[in-house]
Amino acid sequence: MQGMVELGEEIFHMPVRIGLPKYQGRLAEVVRTPRYATAVGLLLDGVSQVQHGQLSRQGGSVRAVLSRMREWFQRKF
Repeated sequence: MQGMVELGEEIFHMPVRIGLPKYQGRLAEVVRTPRYATAVGLLLDGVSQVQHGQLSRQGGSVRAVLSRMREWFQRKF
């Protein structure tokens, strides 16, 4: 979107740039867009941390995760 870099710089008072994920796997042509930069970056960073032993895998079911998310939203809103 036009003007997003300028808006980001105005809000954060820092240099801002449009990021592109450095993803090489399946669907790379779809994922390598600015729209997915934050999500892909967070996922790749998490994978890297698990591989280097800096972060342990979280156990639990999808139901447990959704329950925790619901509780968080109820507390915040």
